[in-house]
Amino acid sequence: MPMSGNAVDDMRNRVSRVMAQQFHVASDRITESATLDEDLGATSLDRVEVVMSLEDEFKIDISDDEAWRLQTVGDVLACVTANVGKMKARPPALQP
Repeated sequence: MPMSGNAVDDMRNRVSRVMAQQFHVASDRITESATLDEDLGATSLDRVEVVMSLEDEFKIDISDDEAWRLQTVGDVLACVTANVGKMKARPPALQP
């Protein structure tokens, strides 16, 4: 089931808030085309910490392989959206 516009906006806002806090940047710098390393100045530790923060925020699991491929904020948003969708598709007994 596709997410409604409000749900997508809420997710985008939550991802932006987490990333702005984690990378210590203004929220207006968190655009979908912004690169984690060059535009936001993320170190490898920052990247690990933001993945952990997003996992906590959304109650999801992001694999190491997925985390390694995240280059832009748009990639992060797509990853979170996909993982939230996977969690909603799982039977309640299998959800953490």
